Amino acid sequence: MSQIAPKIIRQIFILLLIIVFGIMIFTEMLPYLTGVLGAITFYILLRKLMTRLVNQHNWNATLAALTLMLGSFILIMIPLTGFGIMLGNKISEVAGNSEKVIDAFKDQVGRLQFKTGFDINSQIDTKSITTWLSESLQSMAGSSFNLLIAIGLMYFMLYFMLTNRKALRQSLRDYIPMSNKNISDIGKEVQAMVKSNAVGIPLVAIAQGIIALIGFLIFGIQDSLFWFVIVTIGSMIPFIGTFVGILPVFILTLSSGNSFQAWGILIYGIVVVGSTDNIIRLYVLQKLDDVHPLVTLFGVIVGVPLFGFIGLIFGPLLISIFMALVKIYTKEYGKSVES
Repeated sequence: MSQIAPKIIRQIFILLLIIVFGIMIFTEMLPYLTGVLGAITFYILLRKLMTRLVNQHNWNATLAALTLMLGSFILIMIPLTGFGIMLGNKISEVAGNSEKVIDAFKDQVGRLQFKTGFDINSQIDTKSITTWLSESLQSMAGSSFNLLIAIGLMYFMLYFMLTNRKALRQSLRDYIPMSNKNISDIGKEVQAMVKSNAVGIPLVAIAQGIIALIGFLIFGIQDSLFWFVIVTIGSMIPFIGTFVGILPVFILTLSSGNSFQAWGILIYGIVVVGSTDNIIRLYVLQKLDDVHPLVTLFGVIVGVPLFGFIGLIFGPLLISIFMALVKIYTKEYGKSVES
C-alpha cells in the first residue's frame, strides 16, 4: 500500500493553516474592508500623480503623500461624509415620504379599481413596506464608528502604499504565485476597472442627478434637493435606478392634484433623464473602461449589505476584482490544464 509523501503532507498542512488564519483575519476585517478597498482605489488613482511629484518635481515622498492624502480628503471624503450625514438625517423623512408615496399609489390604484373592478389595494401593506424601506436605508447608512475606523485604516494604508511603491510592487511579485507578466497584465486590467467604478459610476450618477434637479426646479417640485439626492443614489443602479426618484415624485405630485407638473416630470424623467443616462454612460464609462451594466447591478446587490451606502461604489469594484482573479487563474493555469 503506497503512502502519501511527507512533503505533500507538510504542504497540505501549511495550506490548511494559511486558509484557517486567512478566514480568521478576513472575518475580523470584514467590517473594515471598505477601508482596504478605499486605500487600493485611492492608490490607483493617485499613483501616477505621486510618481510625477517625486520624480519630476523632486518632492519629498512623505510630503507628496501627505499633500495628496489631504487633497483627497478635502475634495472627496468631506463631500462624501456630508452626503452620508445628510442621507442619515433624511432617513426618517424618507420613511415618511415612502408612506406618502405608497398611500398616493394606493389612491391611484383605487381609481383604477373603480373603473376595472380589480382589487389590488387589499394586497398592499403600507406599514410593512414602509418598515422595510426604513430598515434598508438604516443599513445603508451604516455604523458611524465602523466608518471612522475604516477611513482611518484607509489613510494609514494609503500612506505606506504611496511612500513604498517599489516595495509594494515587489511584495506582490513575491507573495502572489504567478508569473510577473500575468501580474502586470492583470494589474493594468484592475486599474482600468477601479478607475471606471470609482470615477465613472459616481460621475454618471451626479450628472443624472443634476439633470433631474433641473427638471424638478422647472416643474416646481417640492424638496427638489432631497429628490436630487435620491435620484443620484438611484442612478448608480443600472436599468431601474433613475426611476427610484422620478416615480415617487410623479405619484406624490399627481396625488396633490398637480397633474401638469406630475406628467411633465414623468415625461422629462423618461425622455431627458433616461436618454442622457445612456449618453453619459457611453461617453464617460467607455472612455475609462467598458464595464457591463450587469457587473454594476450585481455589485450593488452584493455591496450594499456588505459595506452600507458606500457599497454602491465598492460593490461593483469587488465584483470586478473577483472577475480579474478568475481571469488570473484562467491565464495562469488554464492552458496547462487543457494540455
